[in-house]
Amino acid sequence: MTTHVLACTTTDSEQSARELAASAIEARLAACAQVEGPITSVYRWQGEVETATEWRVTYKTTAARYPDLQAHLLARHPYDTPELITTPVTGGSDAYLRWLEEQVSGS
Repeated sequence: MTTHVLACTTTDSEQSARELAASAIEARLAACAQVEGPITSVYRWQGEVETATEWRVTYKTTAARYPDLQAHLLARHPYDTPELITTPVTGGSDAYLRWLEEQVSGS
């Protein structure tokens, strides 16, 4: 079982991305959140091909904390159907991964 994950979402503004990032860190749902953008997203929505400028937020968290992070994001996200994707972390610096665990556990 994967212990650590990267969780990703996108949103429609830098302010929204920063707020989503900060609120998750304040709630200890992730150890770190990185905001990237602007990016261009091309996707199909309600039968139409859309293009939008978005900002990506990548969270570093544990698999155990992800369900709470997901609930947190769904409650605060401005989109009807936000992107919420996780990627397992299969390796990394032992010291960093310990720090990550400490941050989300409140230790």
